[in-house]
Amino acid sequence: MSISLQAIIAISVIQALWGGNPVAVKFGLLAFPPLWSGFLRFAVAIVCILIWARISRIRMMPAREEWRPLAWLGFFFFIQIWTMNYGFGLSSGAISSVLISTWPLFAAVFSHFMISDDRLSSSRVIGLLTAFGGTSLIVLRGGGVGDAFSILGAWIILFSSFLLGFRLIMSARLVRQMEPTKVVVWMMILPLWAFLLGGFAFEEIAWEALTWQPVAGILYQGVVIAGLGFMINSILMRRYSPTLISSFGFVSPLSGVLLSAWLLGEQLTWIIALGTACVGVGLVLIARPNKKPS
Repeated sequence: MSISLQAIIAISVIQALWGGNPVAVKFGLLAFPPLWSGFLRFAVAIVCILIWARISRIRMMPAREEWRPLAWLGFFFFIQIWTMNYGFGLSSGAISSVLISTWPLFAAVFSHFMISDDRLSSSRVIGLLTAFGGTSLIVLRGGGVGDAFSILGAWIILFSSFLLGFRLIMSARLVRQMEPTKVVVWMMILPLWAFLLGGFAFEEIAWEALTWQPVAGILYQGVVIAGLGFMINSILMRRYSPTLISSFGFVSPLSGVLLSAWLLGEQLTWIIALGTACVGVGLVLIARPNKKPS
């Protein structure tokens, strides 16, 4: 499927910005625990998207038959974000960036069964194995960071990545039937109460740690990632196949690892570097277009 230069630039920029999400989450977690981080992040994002919808005169109220698929999407969205925030809090920014970037692997598998004309090929299977090899290297060798590595955090992030791949394929199917802005905003609105009630019931905000870093982290997640990023990604998935969009996924772990070293001062080991390279190569192979039969 052909893709325009503007779309290539947009996807590359979004993937690079997504690479900074683990760093932003870790900044936000300095003051706001996982559920509170989710609530604040998406409250900000919802306001941004609704303003955009108002300016663009987009009708946002779902039809009766749209409520059920949106509710399921919101449910998986809540679980995925909660586990992601929790796992990021247990892991380093670099390792988090590589592990969460495996979502295109899961998306490719789900897309094979859920999206027509987006099947797994031999090169994509090789890509899956290569990327999983890089992920396994990091998990089994602890990223080369010794006691600083959390096996629990790694598995939680991989579970979140699994849910992210599934959720994005669900979104890809819905945006072909509904306005993308509507899908994105209701995906956030429907589980917002769960983030809020969970935060009140199980977490406490560390007000003494409230500095510019947690605030900047929440704003980055809300405005850049959940607002701008989700919107552009949903619009692109309406025009292009999910696998084609995920072909640029190799940018995200590279960006995340470099930003973690720069902003968090984390150690970059050869295991993290090799694992990142394997994930990147695997994502490129997964994204290769299938050959049409002659």
